[in-house]
Amino acid sequence: MRLQSLAKDTAIYGLSSIVGRFLNYLLVPLYTHYMPKESGDYGVSTNLYAYTALILVILTFGMETTLFRFANDERERPDTVFSTAFALVGSLTALFVALLFGFITPIADYLGYGNHHEYLLMMGAVVAMDALQALPFSYLRFQKRPLRFATLKLLFIFLNIGLNLLYFVVLHKTSVFYVFFINLVCTGFITLLFIPNLFKIRWHFDGSLLRRMLSYSWPMLILGVAGILNQVADKILFPKVYPDAEQANVELGVYGGCVKIAMIMAMITQAFRYAYEPIVFAKAKDADSREYYAEAMKFFLVFTLLAFLAVVGYMPVLQYIIGSDYREGLGVVPIVMVAEIMMGVYFNLSFWYKLIDKTIYGAVFSFIGCAVLVAVNILFIPKYGYWACAWGGVAGYGTAMVLSYIVGQIKNPIDYPMKDIAIYVVLTAVLFGLMQLTASLPTWAQVLLNTVLIIIFLAYIEKKDLPLKSLPVVGKYFRK
Repeated sequence: MRLQSLAKDTAIYGLSSIVGRFLNYLLVPLYTHYMPKESGDYGVSTNLYAYTALILVILTFGMETTLFRFANDERERPDTVFSTAFALVGSLTALFVALLFGFITPIADYLGYGNHHEYLLMMGAVVAMDALQALPFSYLRFQKRPLRFATLKLLFIFLNIGLNLLYFVVLHKTSVFYVFFINLVCTGFITLLFIPNLFKIRWHFDGSLLRRMLSYSWPMLILGVAGILNQVADKILFPKVYPDAEQANVELGVYGGCVKIAMIMAMITQAFRYAYEPIVFAKAKDADSREYYAEAMKFFLVFTLLAFLAVVGYMPVLQYIIGSDYREGLGVVPIVMVAEIMMGVYFNLSFWYKLIDKTIYGAVFSFIGCAVLVAVNILFIPKYGYWACAWGGVAGYGTAMVLSYIVGQIKNPIDYPMKDIAIYVVLTAVLFGLMQLTASLPTWAQVLLNTVLIIIFLAYIEKKDLPLKSLPVVGKYFRK
């Protein structure tokens, strides 16, 4: 039943994430059509969103996971946990805004945006409001309110897309300035909608509780910083490492556009995380918890591998998501997806140290993985450009994943079904190789043959782990 609950919540969270990302894909052809590759504007957008992702992790200070850990403790009051955590995040956010606005000139000059202070000020305001939203969104997950969560997420996305279409298509405002301006408006609107929720909280700050939360969260902060650097360090480093400064944003725009296609892995991982994280902490005391974690890991990997094959198999069609000038970088998509799968596996493996309050291990693993990624980028971007970015992600996530598995099996062993997992990985590799052989065929033939290969994978899943008769709703039609 718990796996069914996990599946249901993942579907709801996934609706907001997957539908939202899909709708945001509409912005990719919009931007790559109205912002030509040679302008470098899409590269500017990619670069600044990487910085904001990093700053957001710092401002939230690992309090999202910490909230679940302490709110599920029977000795604590959930509202007190929330309000204490929110006080910390709010203070850090206020300090960040003050520093940004007070030192905007040297910051803009260092980042290479000396002539565009407005870019940094707008994105600074966006990341500040995102930080203030983070804990209320997490509290909705703790309260098992996925519908409210999904509604707010989707509202932001629809508003964002609507304004982008208005400005870019109707009003012909094609500067990257409007990308940031629209984000500012939409984020501000959603922030206002959280105010009624905040009035329902019984606010109480507990200094003693904060100290205990900080002892848990500071390794989570290091873990989060290292983790987000694994995702964005390449986009931050690229303009500073690429040998041709004028061409750097152009190449980064190509990479950023193509990576959007690979982000289906991030969607699946994010949806799974939103549903899985609260359940893990709540289930920690159950006798069958280890079997549950092992089973969840296998099915996570099975469905991410299926998604990998679907994206690669339908790439002849999916490539039209981005403008023709940007398609030269499509070869990085499978590599980036492999990195995202490794990141998802690492997330699943991470709970052993979270549950025994040894989050320092996660900080160490993520830091080592991040160091590997940064080293690959610095050493190879000058020669191989954005291909080094893609392989750097595989190296970084792969390192953290392997370290977490090895140490976890020593410190808090879980009997993962490694044989079953290995078979699925090998089968995926074989089918991927066969898909590459169809690349020279006409589009219709590629899609047809690749569909057959995907059906083979689905048939194996059905035979091995998910018989049709066991499925909810439709399963009754296959039980005869």
